[in-house]
Amino acid sequence: MNTLPTRRFGRTELAMPVLSLGGMRFQQSWSDVPADEITQDSQDNLNATLARAVGLGFHHVETARHYGSSERQLGWAMPNQPDAQRILQSKVPPREDPAVFEDELELSCTRLGSDRLDLLAIHGINRPEHLDQTLRPGGCMEVVRRWQREGRVGHVGFSTHGPTDLIAESCASGAFDYVNLHWYYIRQDNDPALEQARRQDMGVFIISPTDKGGHLHSPSDRLLELCAPLHPIVFNDLFCLSDPRVHTISVGAARPSDLDLHLEALERLPEARALMDPIDARLRAAAREALGAPWSDSWHVGLPSWQDTPGQINLPVLLWLHNLLEAWDLSSFAQARYRLLGNGGHWFPGANADGLDHSVSEADLLAVLGQSPWAARIPAILRTLRDRLAGAPERRLTQD
Repeated sequence: MNTLPTRRFGRTELAMPVLSLGGMRFQQSWSDVPADEITQDSQDNLNATLARAVGLGFHHVETARHYGSSERQLGWAMPNQPDAQRILQSKVPPREDPAVFEDELELSCTRLGSDRLDLLAIHGINRPEHLDQTLRPGGCMEVVRRWQREGRVGHVGFSTHGPTDLIAESCASGAFDYVNLHWYYIRQDNDPALEQARRQDMGVFIISPTDKGGHLHSPSDRLLELCAPLHPIVFNDLFCLSDPRVHTISVGAARPSDLDLHLEALERLPEARALMDPIDARLRAAAREALGAPWSDSWHVGLPSWQDTPGQINLPVLLWLHNLLEAWDLSSFAQARYRLLGNGGHWFPGANADGLDHSVSEADLLAVLGQSPWAARIPAILRTLRDRLAGAPERRLTQD
């Protein structure tokens, strides 16, 4: 395969390759370390990854201001791997002070060694105040519009870990040309946001389908068995790319070989439905067998939001992790997500279950579970999750 198929990236009219090279995993450090601390081995690996991607037609390369050393290292590598069709994207978080936002935007371009970003995403519209900081008079979008008039920014979009209603509201604002969001087999709740993006003719970029899609780079034996004859990465790619609302998915490659399974998915895309349907049936059957049909159909009913739960325990996420563990043994993913809760800021809001029986009593919890048909069972599930997953807290280093 010498070139990747493309899709019209919504109203940007860009011919977007269906696979994008994501810059979150090939950098040396999650800190923006000084140039002299970046090793030659790390830079050689990034050079080799970019070279292979360019040769295959990964014309879209995306990174972010707060992906540690990614922008700096990518800026060093790109002149050595020229690509006349390159679509360069970075992401900068909204700020209360738009001058701070512009300073970070300038730094992104400096690190990348580029005078222009073809795509700029407002990074992390995760709360209503982030949307307000972006769109209000005198806000960050006014900086972006000026950069667009000067030819320094092409199209503007946003990335998000936020709730579905906020994503849909942001799409409906009409201010953005594209969206970077989470949507894949294990997490389909952002479907209404996808639909709103379609109505606005926005480009749709799926974030981190391999990592946030279940740590599919290190799948459990159970998941490998259920997805056979496909690797779980291939199955999930086919799921995403079979939806016409999706235009590209991110390949967060840490090394050149990480591209291989995604290329296999493209080769199998014409037969996607025939390959996917039996696997989907097995995954669903395994979940119902492990969890029981009544729980599978109604576990989410009547759950309060994390904001309305004592100790801000994020019940919808925790019970979702319970389901992933019991059905498909996604233990690595569940552990990582559990430990981020309470430590990931607005990127992973709410708390895990560590506070139950300590700062939060069972009676406190039951008091907000009156609408749940599973109220009596939920405290025990949370204790089991805590026993299996608790440990040293993780922290998202791109917090803002």
